[in-house]
Amino acid sequence: MSLYNVFDISGTGMSAQNVRLNTTASNISNANTISSSQDKTYRARHPVFAAELMKASESTGNNQGSSVGVKVLGIVESDKPLQIEYNPNHPSADENGYIYKPNVNVVEEMANMISASRSYQTNVQVADAAKQMLSKTLLLGQR
Repeated sequence: MSLYNVFDISGTGMSAQNVRLNTTASNISNANTISSSQDKTYRARHPVFAAELMKASESTGNNQGSSVGVKVLGIVESDKPLQIEYNPNHPSADENGYIYKPNVNVVEEMANMISASRSYQTNVQVADAAKQMLSKTLLLGQR
């Protein structure tokens, strides 16, 4: 595996964590929204990641030249039940007096946000370490 592939791998990791951070931010921002029907109520969303094999060199026919990055397969809605509250005086209440709140757990979302942020930082550090290694390699011939 070439040292240049490290940049591709850490780049896919940073891109995936960016999607995770955006999804988490969307969940947190909609955590307190209220709806008058189950169909219109916001549902928590979560990204689905998978390992992505990439050929490091087109000329090699074996797996020794391949590296693994991260691929975002998509974003799925949570199937946890919605929060239903009886509040007949609320302006958004349905004909039976119920309001519907999203199935977002803010504590879990904050933990996801911290984890995604740390993973992003780690990928940045990996790319920086690879850059430093390449710079040191170029300096070897100057002495």
